[in-house]
Amino acid sequence: MTVVPPRGVLFDFGGVIWDMRWDVARALEEAHGLPRGAIFKTLYGAPAWREVECGRGDREAWLAGAHAELEAEAGRALPPLHAEWRGAGVLIHRNVELIRSLRPPYRLAVVSNADATLRSRLSDGLGIAGLFDEIVCSAEVGCAKPDAAIYDLACQRLGLPPQACVFVDDNEPNVRAAEALGIRGVLFRVDRGDDLRSQLAAVGVVPRAMNQGG
Repeated sequence: MTVVPPRGVLFDFGGVIWDMRWDVARALEEAHGLPRGAIFKTLYGAPAWREVECGRGDREAWLAGAHAELEAEAGRALPPLHAEWRGAGVLIHRNVELIRSLRPPYRLAVVSNADATLRSRLSDGLGIAGLFDEIVCSAEVGCAKPDAAIYDLACQRLGLPPQACVFVDDNEPNVRAAEALGIRGVLFRVDRGDDLRSQLAAVGVVPRAMNQGG
């Protein structure tokens, strides 16, 4: 069978472009006597988030409900720990620079389970929207990873078949779902020190300078 060389790369946002700072979440949980993982679970494990990430729920109600659930977990009033954790996130600059080096020749997209603020955050807040040919935000398109439809849509928007695309995510089920469609998958974890440049090179994605022999 002929192997199609990669011509497009799909990137998750949180965990691949944006460092979620799991260390901060753990420190907040320890400081406030909360079980490990409670901050993430009450925010992104809530049914309300499933609605928000598909563009059907109310963002403010989701945030308020997550805080109430966290306080119920603690059995007392708490400061806004979700906001503190989310505010601690930073760009993974080495990955941003790697992404910058891939255009051209590769077509690039963000494919993220995110609320409807993602596009403005990438453009106005972080100034990196221009690095991508497409932004596929779950809240805008009405479906979320690992639903096959969101990967299909991203490939269609890039004008490429799945076999010509690579998908990078920090969540293994999302990667496996992409691979089931014929997309090459890369599981990247910043918290374990993964090197995205070498991971992409292993599946045939080479930055511009290396393509040019520089």
